[in-house]
Formats: sequence, structure tokens, C-alpha cells
Amino acid sequence: MKLLKTVRADPSDTFVFDQAAEPGEWAVSGAFMFANLDPPTLTGKTRAAFRGGFLGIGSFGWSTLAQIVEASAEQRAAAVEQLAAQLLQHCGAPDLKSARLASEEEIAFAASLCEYPQGMLIAVSRRYENEAIRESFRTLQSNALSKPAPVFSFVEVANEEEAPVERIDFAAFVPGERG
Repeated sequence: MKLLKTVRADPSDTFVFDQAAEPGEWAVSGAFMFANLDPPTLTGKTRAAFRGGFLGIGSFGWSTLAQIVEASAEQRAAAVEQLAAQLLQHCGAPDLKSARLASEEEIAFAASLCEYPQGMLIAVSRRYENEAIRESFRTLQSNALSKPAPVFSFVEVANEEEAPVERIDFAAFVPGERG
């Protein structure tokens, strides 16, 4: 079976969300976290989580991306129990039985998003429409490059007028670094 795990492609989740999920946590959609809020009035980091975050069930933090991974029956059962405990602690579930039922539904929904190959990245987009939270999911393919694309490239142009040499001290942009 397949489930979702949180991914941190870059450090942006750590400043986009109030609490970022740790990379590699089991993940669910997390839309239930906004059920008792008024989505049109959300602002800042809470709004960012509403609009595009997966909920990491270990930290109850948010992740912009989730990845489809293989999971054993034991791992799925552990994820259900972990989420149930979080629902009791953070969401006011009345008892463990109710929390497990809700957790089973959330994990099953996350698994239903995993019809694509293992390793595929998934992103969520949420909106409030007709007095309901609507979610859409899209898959993202990694590029086939074996290394990151260059940030800068230099091109020599022949027969151009001599321009003064411009020097940029990149180290000056990094606090505490001097060349």
C-alpha cells in the first residue's frame, strides 16, 4: 500500500507556516484543522496552511509537499494510532474510539491520493467556496537533471565594447561572512 510523507524541498516551510512539519512524517490533507475556523478571515501563516499545506501527523506541523511512499500494514496502523492520539490531544476528540474512526478516514483519504507511482510529489490547493472547504491536488514530477540547474551562467560576447569590470562581493550578502 502507499501513503503520504512530508517533504521539505527547501527551508521555506519553516517560515511560511507557524509550525513546519519535519521531513518524512506521515501526512494527511489536514483540512479538518480548519473546520471550526472562518476561512475567509484567515490571515498570515494560518492562511498559508489553509491554502496549501499537508498536515504532518507527528508534529502537527505543515508541509507544502507530500511524497507517495510504500507503507506496510504495520506502518499504516501506527500512523492511524499516532493521528488518533493527536486528535485527542489537539482537536478535542471525545474519546479514543472516535479519534481512531476519524483517523482511519483521514489515512484512507490520504491513501486514495496515492494512485501514482512511488516517489511522486503531491501538492494541495484549498479554497473556501459555497460555504465549504474545497481541495484540489496536483502531482509534480521532478526534473530529469542529475544536478541542480545553475543560478548564474556567463556568456562571452565577441566584438562588444570594453565595459568596466564589475565586481560583486557575494559574501557581503551573507551576515557574518566577509571575503
